[in-house]
Amino acid sequence: MPELPEVETTVRGIAPFLIGQRLDTVTIHQPRLRWPIPASIETRLSGATCHQVIRRAKYLIFETSRGDVLAHLGMSGSFRLSDPESPRKTHDHIEITVGDLVLRYHDPRRFGCFLWLADAQAQALLATLGPEPLSDAFTGRWLYTQARRRQVAVKNFIMSNPVVVGVGNIYASESLFFAGIHPNRAACRISEARYEHLAQQIRAVLERAINSGGTTLRDFVNGQGEPGYFQQTLQVYGRAGEPCRQCHTPIQSVVIGGRNSYFCKVCQR
Repeated sequence: MPELPEVETTVRGIAPFLIGQRLDTVTIHQPRLRWPIPASIETRLSGATCHQVIRRAKYLIFETSRGDVLAHLGMSGSFRLSDPESPRKTHDHIEITVGDLVLRYHDPRRFGCFLWLADAQAQALLATLGPEPLSDAFTGRWLYTQARRRQVAVKNFIMSNPVVVGVGNIYASESLFFAGIHPNRAACRISEARYEHLAQQIRAVLERAINSGGTTLRDFVNGQGEPGYFQQTLQVYGRAGEPCRQCHTPIQSVVIGGRNSYFCKVCQR
């Protein structure tokens, strides 16, 4: 699933080609995504001017002169800029023509969404989101106060959207490694000082991933169809049995909250 760095990379890749431009035509080839695409989007957005493209958590928001759209990449989705003359692929469900380019939404599993931001469904998706991990609102103090009396594993805790948005499985494992915290430690049994260090590492890991174009574990590509390269620098995620890059102890894996979690038993306590 594309995580925050992949979505941020997508936004940065497509925004320069859309902002201030007229969306000449909007064509919905497959309206049945996770939720049905509103029938009015195709006609209402065609001819609109794109004012801004921003990210909130793992969502993209297209701000236009005729209303704002909330989009999500789901499990396997991507937005790609293409030549209008290039053949449309089987799972290219949405096409937005902008001048001599076309923005295509590709989603084999159809778990993404494309909704009017003002609609109740979209508002419900945003209602419980916590602070952005790259914002000033996200601090160790915030994590510490939210963790009081929380017995849940710290890895699940930092993957909870009301606590902080966009810290998915890959980046939670990596951040906990750099902070030296075992992923199964109870959230309430971590000091404020360690949470401050963890907050710093979450921010640093996400920023490095964004600068590397995201992580390619299956089929993620950015707006230009290019893969991300952060996978090449992963310290623990997906490396069970391989030596820790710091102490050479074999990386271990345990299932936490239904997800494989990777850690070093020596470097993380």
